[in-house]
Amino acid sequence: MSEVLVDVKNLKKYFPTSEKHKVVKAVDDISFQIYKGETLGVVGESGCGKSTTGRLVLRLIEPTSGTVAFKGQDLSSLKRKEMRGMRKEMQIIFQDPYASLDPRKTVFQILAEPYQIHHPEMSREEIYSHVTKLVDCVGLRPEHIYRYPHEFSGGQRQRVGIARAIALNPEFVVCDEPVSALDVSIQAQVINLMQDIKKEFNLTYMFISHDLRIIKHFCDRVMVMYLGNIVELGTREMIYEKRRHPYTKALLSAIPDIRNEEGHERILLTGDIPSPVNPPSGCPFHPRCSYCMDICKKEKPKLRTLKDGTQIACHLEME
Repeated sequence: MSEVLVDVKNLKKYFPTSEKHKVVKAVDDISFQIYKGETLGVVGESGCGKSTTGRLVLRLIEPTSGTVAFKGQDLSSLKRKEMRGMRKEMQIIFQDPYASLDPRKTVFQILAEPYQIHHPEMSREEIYSHVTKLVDCVGLRPEHIYRYPHEFSGGQRQRVGIARAIALNPEFVVCDEPVSALDVSIQAQVINLMQDIKKEFNLTYMFISHDLRIIKHFCDRVMVMYLGNIVELGTREMIYEKRRHPYTKALLSAIPDIRNEEGHERILLTGDIPSPVNPPSGCPFHPRCSYCMDICKKEKPKLRTLKDGTQIACHLEME
């Protein structure tokens, strides 16, 4: 068994609303583990809680309840100064490379900041040496360090974002839809860069995306989320080949098939996604599920482990 790097238990995040006694259940009691050296893909429709989960894991936002342990250390027990030290080992690559970079700073100033904060003893010459190595590592040229974010293309800006994330040699990086804002041709370049960096720096990724083709190409295991819940979690092969959960089936059937192969049937879900303010009783997916039974409307299925190791939250027999 691989070493557990991140251990999430019974994690919840409820956001208050303008209506009294009503909350948005963005993440609703989820538990999972991320193993050292792997890439865990997190996939689901918009609003399913993917990005909120990523931010909770890094403690960028505080959970309503539940725990996140990093290398056995409960992050919720750490004081602000202790958590600041932990930031060196846990980083994030944001979705929008332009919004996440300070437009008033040059690339050198952006990439020098982590060293200035966490290594105040370093001289400017030492920081410059580290920054030039970072820029080269992500495929940018030395002269780029004197430019501002608006002088780059989207792909180049995301390379700066990646360089900032790996500046302090972290062990764990949350990638929050890092290529969704990029052109398709540039997406492939950035994904290949991230794979190379993962090998070089021995990183562990939590890769959040709505693009099922990228998840299949890039991730070792896949976690499927729906309305703040985990509905299926397993290896890439098990998720994409067996696709047991009705929601996973519908999600994967939506992948465009440009070859128009026989047997590729699009599953159209009926109805709208329920509101996270007032989720349905029982299984959160039952109002849109063609396999819905009476028990699905009354009892919420627990995440159970099948013989092949896949975890699934469904009342259907799936062994």
